[in-house]
Amino acid sequence: MGEYKKLNIKDWAVEDRPREKLLSKGPRSLTDAELIAILIGSGNIEETAVELSRRILSSANNNLNELGRKGIDFLTRFQGIGEAKAVTIAAALELGKRRKDADVFNKKQITGSKDAAEYFQPMLGDLNHEEFWILLLNRGNRIIDSFMVSQGGISGTVIDVRLILKNALDKMASAIILCHNHPSGTMQASNADLNITRKIKSAAEIMDITVLDHIIIGQNNYLSLADEGMIN
Repeated sequence: MGEYKKLNIKDWAVEDRPREKLLSKGPRSLTDAELIAILIGSGNIEETAVELSRRILSSANNNLNELGRKGIDFLTRFQGIGEAKAVTIAAALELGKRRKDADVFNKKQITGSKDAAEYFQPMLGDLNHEEFWILLLNRGNRIIDSFMVSQGGISGTVIDVRLILKNALDKMASAIILCHNHPSGTMQASNADLNITRKIKSAAEIMDITVLDHIIIGQNNYLSLADEGMIN
């Protein structure tokens, strides 16, 4: 019996090569699977890179956001995807998220909870762990900066209020918006959410900094504590 040979992209017919297709027709002509195939370069002994990419996408319901929620360990379960290829896919998905972030950041002004949610949704909406972030605003509610305070859940981590206020003072922020995500998708504020909101709000008032809102991000929705009358 002959030996199996891994089929590399350079072995394909020219019209089937996604790299050449991108060069001749532009990136928008490629399917999601073809774009991922360019990243991984080759498949395995039974699948081309595109076929393997299709199977990876299928395992995430053909949804790039859902694929972005998967970790490196998930990707390396596929034959032909080692750590280096998995990292390449993860990096590409993260760049896509950051491109969305840049589009929102360029607006630079927060006029309500919807604007704040749109800022954080691309960053937090598809995470499978909890993160707590702060958005810094000037007197015109224009965005100065944002930064992550903690990972792993409000109830399970210590939120350093001093660090939050130091960053706000260093950047001369007049107001801040708190934000964290609920990976479970449950859009309900917990007692821990309310307690940390009150704690930060009370400390910020001493520094003449206003806590405008605390946004909870789900996969495709959000909850504003200010809109719900829960910012006292």
